[in-house]
Amino acid sequence: MTASDATFVFADIAGFTALTEAHGDEQAATLVAYFRDTVRAELPSGAAHVKTIGDALMLRVPDPGQAVLLGLHIAHGVMRGHEAPAVRVGLHHGPAVERDGDYFGATVNLAARVSGLASGGEVLVTAQTAALAPDPGGVFYESRGRETLRNVRQPVEIFAAVRQSQSTQGRLPIDPVCRMAVDPDRAAGRLLHEGTGYFFCSLACAGEFAQQPERFIA
Repeated sequence: MTASDATFVFADIAGFTALTEAHGDEQAATLVAYFRDTVRAELPSGAAHVKTIGDALMLRVPDPGQAVLLGLHIAHGVMRGHEAPAVRVGLHHGPAVERDGDYFGATVNLAARVSGLASGGEVLVTAQTAALAPDPGGVFYESRGRETLRNVRQPVEIFAAVRQSQSTQGRLPIDPVCRMAVDPDRAAGRLLHEGTGYFFCSLACAGEFAQQPERFIA
């Protein structure tokens, strides 16, 4: 059993429950396996995939700057295109205890809590982690304020890592039912509700939305 500092990254599929309900367990399981294998193939030298918990991946990256860049790549570069899910990422740097290839401690717990705050396509970091990676290259930090997190004694200051070139332009719209990205040219359906157009990956999703649109509109 050993303790060492590193950045722990949690990445998961936003809206995974909705995706499973819309497309079934088998397709959801296949998507998680693809997500896991794709992220593993993109890990930089020294980084490790610790484990998969449901649809969430736990990663360990020694360098915090490298971890921030990896988080942005996972959120915006790994799962892209028509019918790709939105991915959210949270990370925190600090000590953790290693036992049989797994890691435990407050750092790991905090990283998991931070990932739970993120929305699809968002990479959130603690202030402590941002301070250790002040200029990871073409990235700046936007304040998200202080958050009170479960089982964490003091409120934690949170920042979103954002690429300077990042823009909402060019992003595919999201199916409001299953939360998958939809290419408008390849959408199975399109509905107009209260002046806003929504695109759907399948007629099943379009039909479910048509029955109860208020259920899927934030």
